[in-house]
Amino acid sequence: MRLPPFLLDQWQGQKNAPDSKIEFDLSSSTGPVWTLRELLALEESDLDALMDTRLSYTAAAGSPELRALIGATHGVDPDCVQVVTGAAEALIILFFLAAEPDANVVVPNPGFPTNAAVSEAFGIEVRNYTLRAENAFRIDPEEIRSRVDKNTRLVLVNSPHNPTGSVISDDEMQGLHDFSADRGVQLVCDEVYHPIYHGPKSRSAARLPHTTVIGDFSKALCLSGLRTGWIIDRDASRRERYLDARRYFTISNTALSEKLAALALRNRDRIYLRAGHAARVNLIHLEEFFEEHSDIFKWVRPAGGMTAFPWLADGGNSREFCQRLAKRGVLVAPGDCFGMPSHFRLGFAASDRFPLAIDRLGEFLRGEVRAAAV
Repeated sequence: MRLPPFLLDQWQGQKNAPDSKIEFDLSSSTGPVWTLRELLALEESDLDALMDTRLSYTAAAGSPELRALIGATHGVDPDCVQVVTGAAEALIILFFLAAEPDANVVVPNPGFPTNAAVSEAFGIEVRNYTLRAENAFRIDPEEIRSRVDKNTRLVLVNSPHNPTGSVISDDEMQGLHDFSADRGVQLVCDEVYHPIYHGPKSRSAARLPHTTVIGDFSKALCLSGLRTGWIIDRDASRRERYLDARRYFTISNTALSEKLAALALRNRDRIYLRAGHAARVNLIHLEEFFEEHSDIFKWVRPAGGMTAFPWLADGGNSREFCQRLAKRGVLVAPGDCFGMPSHFRLGFAASDRFPLAIDRLGEFLRGEVRAAAV
């Protein structure tokens, strides 16, 4: 089994290098980062109880408290919740269990790089449906349906979508749910950015009885350092398979991360408020920037989430542009990390100095224009 180089992670790794010159990280796909002090300040925390936490294995399914809070967040019974090590492990488990002879999976393009890489490593045929800029990166339900056959093990959708920020409406999700249920195909909704929307809001797909929902603490909850996520599924037989896989892969989360995750969910409204405010304010700056530089960039305003997926107006490969920009201290992610070289991913909610980053980007562009004129 071989995995291709993880281009996105390789690219983002430069911000953590000891000699990094990156001042503004606009490559990240999360929101405002919380410190442990800030998280503990959300409620009257019993520090003595936290200090007395036993640093041993926890339940492979997740602690009862954490499962109950995740279930309450989505309006499902705690028994429907499987806690995992972030959405990354959730995806690995789902693709691993889909790896049967002649199996195929239907996934979005562009999409998170592991979707295709892990599936193909497990010997699964990957069938893409394309999110097109001319359609505001919205799904085409008919295209998704056309990719499904008797060997399809799962259909994956992502809403709000990473990297484009597109959103699937409630009616579209209901239609996909009914179609998949009729054919016995698992519908998986990755909604790690729910409930961050910049227009009409969508309900969680967890309301639909035959849908598997993935969530985590890294995106909308802005606590990627907890490395905690979940799978919601009403199918007891599938949950048993998730639990067995989890026992083999990672066994459990850390005891501290589960306690801190529970604290975060008890205060989720305040965390979502902070993330939503940062995204909303910075999106205004981003709209102004792309309007000013519409001769250089094209874009589709994201309907949700914390990333945009603009592209070079001349259709050229963005990697050289991203490399030159990184030398000026601003990091965005090249589109070839997502299989679309003319695009680049720009995160607009993580940096607390976003206006300064946009100013630096504007200065860079003006310098490029002056250099071209010489």
